[in-house]
Amino acid sequence: MAYDRGITVFSPDGRLFQVEYAREAVKKGTTTIGIKFKDGVILVVDKRVSSKLVEPGSIEKIYDIDEFIGCASSGLVADARILVDNARKEAQIHKVNYGENIAVEMLTKKVCDYEQNYTQYGGARPFGTALLIAGTDDLGTHLFETDPSGALIAYKATCIGTGRPVVMDILEKEFEDEMSYEDALKLGLKALSTAVEEKLRSESIEIGVVKTDAKFKRLSDEDKAAAIAKLEEDKPAKTKKASA
Repeated sequence: MAYDRGITVFSPDGRLFQVEYAREAVKKGTTTIGIKFKDGVILVVDKRVSSKLVEPGSIEKIYDIDEFIGCASSGLVADARILVDNARKEAQIHKVNYGENIAVEMLTKKVCDYEQNYTQYGGARPFGTALLIAGTDDLGTHLFETDPSGALIAYKATCIGTGRPVVMDILEKEFEDEMSYEDALKLGLKALSTAVEEKLRSESIEIGVVKTDAKFKRLSDEDKAAAIAKLEEDKPAKTKKASA
């Protein structure tokens, strides 16, 4: 039990149980997908609207950090909000000091340094959230995944949250380098639809996009509805072709 309770105490086999429990909180979070395409990155998130009485606009899963950097979260929403606020502060400090936007990898490392501090000192707990940070800078397009331990990994396409096993299986089979924005959007929606096992609705998902020649933005309800409709149109065509 001593190893289980103390964040600063390693178990005899070299594990920090509180960090592993924080990862379990991420696994129970909403399905969050990130995919790189030819000239940008797309984030697709299930908002998990639990009741028709909930205002969908009050549930925020995708956040702007800088003009060309955004992120999506899975896990404890309040923890994600604190990390996003810290990331925004770091981005603004860099811009004031150096007169330029912060690099995506540098920002991600600063966020992870902040998280790692909470795995070393008593009286605190790790952040029970993971982020997919997407952005563009002078070095190109980037997609990073953060971990409650403070680790980070760069991906071409990845997923965090409840539907990770299902989504990763689809991404590994169907993801292609240099794919178009339209193909990346379709793949993200297809993977999310498979993971949540229900028909997608524009008000129950969030989509964020950043391109090398455009700032980070969220898609409107109209754009999301059009993308979902196009996905539904393609399904019967593929089924018919397969049966023929």
